[in-house]
Amino acid sequence: MKRRIANAIAALFCGASVALGAYAAHAADPQARLRLGLAAAFGFGHGLALLALRTREGGLAIAVRAGFIAGTIFFSGSLAGAALLGLPTVLAPIGGTVLILAWLLAAAELLRKE
Repeated sequence: MKRRIANAIAALFCGASVALGAYAAHAADPQARLRLGLAAAFGFGHGLALLALRTREGGLAIAVRAGFIAGTIFFSGSLAGAALLGLPTVLAPIGGTVLILAWLLAAAELLRKE
C-alpha cells in the first residue's frame, strides 16, 4: 500500500471520528453514544498512529499500516454500524485482535534500525 494512500486514510479516520463524536454528543441515544464514542476514539487514535508511522519504509511498516487500517475499519466500523444501523458487532473482536497484532508489529518496526 502506498504511503500517501495510508496517509489519506489516516486523515479520513480522524475526520470521521470527529463527526462520530459530534453525533454521539448531540444526537445519539445513550447506548449508541457509548458505541460511537468508542468507535471515534479508536478511529482518531489509529489515524494519528498511521500518521506517526508515515515515514517508515519496508515490509514490516506496510504490515503495520495495513493492520491499523483493517483493524480500525473492523472495530470502529462494527461499533458505528451497530449504533447507527442496528448491525451486529461481530467484526469488533476481529478488528481488536488485528489492532493488537499491528501494535506488536509496530513495536518491532520501531526497534528496527532505520
